[in-house]
Amino acid sequence: MTTKTRLYSGMQPSAESLQIGNYIGALLNWKALQETHDAFFSIVDLHALTVPQDPALLAANTRRTAAQYIAAGIDPASSTLYVQSHVPAHAELAWLLNTITGFGEASRMTQFKDKSARHGAEATTVGLFAYPVLMAADILLYDTEIVPVGEDQRQHVELTRDLATRFNARFGETFVVPEASIVRETAKIYDLQNPTAKMSKSAESHAGVLWMLDEPSVTAKKIMRAVTDAEGGVVFDRENKPGVANLLTIYSSITGRTIASLEDEYAGRGYGDFKKGLAEVVTGTFGPVRQRVIEMLDDPAELDRTLAANADRAAAVAGETLARAYDRVGLLRGRTR
Repeated sequence: MTTKTRLYSGMQPSAESLQIGNYIGALLNWKALQETHDAFFSIVDLHALTVPQDPALLAANTRRTAAQYIAAGIDPASSTLYVQSHVPAHAELAWLLNTITGFGEASRMTQFKDKSARHGAEATTVGLFAYPVLMAADILLYDTEIVPVGEDQRQHVELTRDLATRFNARFGETFVVPEASIVRETAKIYDLQNPTAKMSKSAESHAGVLWMLDEPSVTAKKIMRAVTDAEGGVVFDRENKPGVANLLTIYSSITGRTIASLEDEYAGRGYGDFKKGLAEVVTGTFGPVRQRVIEMLDDPAELDRTLAANADRAAAVAGETLARAYDRVGLLRGRTR
């Protein structure tokens, strides 16, 4: 039996390619954590259904996202990497947790309030409203101790803790109460053309987004055209030189070098040299990832077999937790498993 701390995290299959912010903010962190933790990583396709999806595209993006996880260093032999919908216990536990979640409690979730305010009540689904409860089920199914998330997800982990504590108080000790591990703010990556806005798949223009599956020449061109300033000087100054600061953050995050060492290397040199060096680093990192993804997608049957085997491992753990929860609330199904 493992003595490593149990960890859970997931990402939606919401685009054909992940972008560099996903790589720096999540995948690099996950790659390191799988060595030190008992890690469960999921492509959360059920969460993706909270907005309209093209069915064929969702299926394709789910497979492409999994391939990118693996190509970027998530080892399905060292961690448990699976597709959320392949483990029905996620949806089943979410229903139990829905029954102990207050309407007002769910209404206070910041992301729900923001999105429902933008789209209006008629375009806001019950699925979006219950999204944080499904996320709580994702986490609690695996006796998760640590949840690495961005600051924007802290409130959802706090809800998970509240629901676990409430369930345990009402029905007896059932769930591990998890802790959030907030990903450091310095990993935040901004749009290359608008370096005051976070890099996002929903950006108006993709000129400022570095996609992991872009051809190397496209990636290099985007970096060379990245917005800087007229002053010159490769110096980290988020307020006055946001474009240069963003490029330095990317360079530092991918290479593991300190920003100070990069400032020293490029002192007295122009932005052209700096951007060329960064382009070589990024294409040198993403080129092999892109090639590996292409190879896996050329043989989707093997990728599907890997995901199925991992889903079986996940289901074995999740099934025990769900049976325990069913038993606690008095559902006969839990007693016969």
